[in-house]
Amino acid sequence: MNAAYHRRFFADIRFTTLAVIGLYTAAVGLDQPTIYLLIPVVALMGACQTAFDAYYLIFSRHYAATLEKLINSLVGRTVLIAHRIEDSYIFPLRDTKIVTLAFGAGFSWFGFMTAFYTLIGAASYISGLWLGLDSLTGGPPRLLYLGFLGVTTLGALVTGWWWFIGGAGER
Repeated sequence: MNAAYHRRFFADIRFTTLAVIGLYTAAVGLDQPTIYLLIPVVALMGACQTAFDAYYLIFSRHYAATLEKLINSLVGRTVLIAHRIEDSYIFPLRDTKIVTLAFGAGFSWFGFMTAFYTLIGAASYISGLWLGLDSLTGGPPRLLYLGFLGVTTLGALVTGWWWFIGGAGER
């Protein structure tokens, strides 16, 4: 299950990265700044998809840990310890974290990569919005676009906060 997560996560990262680079290239090459306005949407979709991938990873780690503990109890001694190693090496399951980014003693390279991809995604989102916003005429098109982007972004942030930081998912 963890291997499936990593394949899916990096496929999603590659797709989002190539899509964003392609949109930047198209906007410049075609001299169409409106194309930049697709970048925040793609970046947000990529963020939500990779958070969903992490949602699956967290589930699979809980499932594996539960099975290992059950097998250990049936055997009568500790023979399976991968869940304990993963807890310290990858990220702690039960601690508060931003998706997979734990702080303090739980911080790891895994957490760094979560922050790294998140910051690049946020920078792409902001720069796409900044570079393309002037291309929208005033009135309804601008309001509709900003309204849609605002509602979907706020929805993703609130739901992510509730599920990951608030701990609903791990409870």
